Amino acid sequence: MSEGSVIERTEGLPLTLTTLTHQLRRLGLQPGRTVLVHSSLSRMGWICGGPVTVIEALQNVVETSGTLMMPTHSSDLSEPSVWKNPPVPESWWKVIRKEMPPFRPEWTPTREMGAIPECFRRLPGVLRSPHPQYSFAAWGRRANDLVSAHGLDFGLGEDSPLARLYDVDGDVLLLGVGHDRNTTLHLAEHRAEFPSKKSVQEGAPILVEGERVWLEFEDLDLSEEDFMSIGDAFESEARSFKQGKIGEATARLFSAKEIVDFAVRWMEEHRA
Repeated sequence: MSEGSVIERTEGLPLTLTTLTHQLRRLGLQPGRTVLVHSSLSRMGWICGGPVTVIEALQNVVETSGTLMMPTHSSDLSEPSVWKNPPVPESWWKVIRKEMPPFRPEWTPTREMGAIPECFRRLPGVLRSPHPQYSFAAWGRRANDLVSAHGLDFGLGEDSPLARLYDVDGDVLLLGVGHDRNTTLHLAEHRAEFPSKKSVQEGAPILVEGERVWLEFEDLDLSEEDFMSIGDAFESEARSFKQGKIGEATARLFSAKEIVDFAVRWMEEHRA
């Protein structure tokens, strides 16, 4: 969405640090909480200061006693033979495996995560997990606990920051995005048992003792096709669910533990 389009769809005055902080508190975000944020900057309307203002408002609300976490995935650092959006010619695969720069937390940009996580990962005091595809960045009291020990195999599973978020009874905040962007549902995929569940072989360039290597590892064959249906069903009965407006966007706030447990049951009942 162009900046001009965002300005046109913004009703009244632009969002500021003051108004964003107030709206996040009104939604129910609290000091001291650990929260995973998925976001769309453009959906919120025109913001004075852009992503920096959004991040500062979130920090204002959770305070230094709380923790912010965001997905900073780099899906292009992956096995090229399975790329679909778009695919690349088979003749390229060997070159990509050989020449793709390795994952470096400080350098590697996010891919299709949006402006807010890309800004967040670069800020002072923010830590980023070491997974080449499914990294998360975190700031605050629990940041190191969430992201320091991110396993390579099954990168959104039990050795991921998502599982650590679950362990500390953290929250999920969807700012202008739906449950199709809710990565905690992938943790539920790892925990649920359903007939079509299967593993796949993945690969990525990483640094091992300072040397670039292409390393293969195991992952789950992930799918977001039913995530919106799961989210709709969850919202209709969840105890923790809160919904409101942040600027022009719909915002949803809820317990990570509650939605993961719900999604495990839902997948085991509905997935073939």
